[in-house]
Amino acid sequence: MAVTPTTLVAVLPNTVLQSFRKSQLMVAEINGQTIQFQLTRADQLIPTISNCVTKTRAAGVAAAGDFSATVPQQGAVAQQIPDDASANKLVSKSGTGFVISSGGHIVTNNHVIDGCVGDIRLTGESEVALRVVSTDEFNDLALLKAAKSFNDVARIRATAIRSGDTVIAIGYPFHGLLTSDFTVTTGIVSSLSGLLNDTRYLQISAAVQSGNSGGPLFDTSGNVVGVVAAKLNALKVARATGDLPENINFAIKTGVVRDFLDNSAVPYQTADSVQERKTADIATKARGYTMLISCSAKEKEKK
Repeated sequence: MAVTPTTLVAVLPNTVLQSFRKSQLMVAEINGQTIQFQLTRADQLIPTISNCVTKTRAAGVAAAGDFSATVPQQGAVAQQIPDDASANKLVSKSGTGFVISSGGHIVTNNHVIDGCVGDIRLTGESEVALRVVSTDEFNDLALLKAAKSFNDVARIRATAIRSGDTVIAIGYPFHGLLTSDFTVTTGIVSSLSGLLNDTRYLQISAAVQSGNSGGPLFDTSGNVVGVVAAKLNALKVARATGDLPENINFAIKTGVVRDFLDNSAVPYQTADSVQERKTADIATKARGYTMLISCSAKEKEKK
């Protein structure tokens, strides 16, 4: 519908919106005239618009307030799971990652490697130095590369997961304080969107802690359905509401991960989730490609 001589309104299905979020350019042809639209910031704009629509539908335009802060940031109500670094001195910092290609590509969170000084190390039977291939600060993803090949790699679930489905989180929380082995926790998908309806995230009830960042989230077939990234800042919510929330954590959806890998020209495998497996069997298989990532980083200032 044309609303002004220079403005056109069209209803777009969700599938088209998802294409907008990973696109850089849209070309429209009208009466033989070609018009180009730059979409390089659409991945940030669309969640903001979605949040605006949700608020105005619920309370009207007058009560909408500020709807621009849609991305969970560290220190906000949703906080990135802290790495093991707390800037004056160097401290040890660690998180989790998983192998996504036989050529040695490893996916983790951007905040796991942010601030690293010197080598980033992959710790297994022997330490392996990693190089950074690409990072995405907005979506909190990083792609690393080990100078070795792997026989076992993670497979991404080919179909979307549903609310209520069981999930398994595997990672290295509080490494050095707890076990040196990885830990396994289970829960469900509580919601298909994160804080402020951010559709890049899943809300999950599986317990995650410092060091779980960047670890794989599996379905009951052992396929990856997300990358563990953040948890609700329970103390901040408790101060604001008087109620202490429990089991509210977040994982980056595989759609965002696949876009990131596609943009980095990294091959990955997908698989159908048809056969349910025991959690212990999934953990045993994941041992071959779920890795502890560590580095030295400047100690963060305490506020």
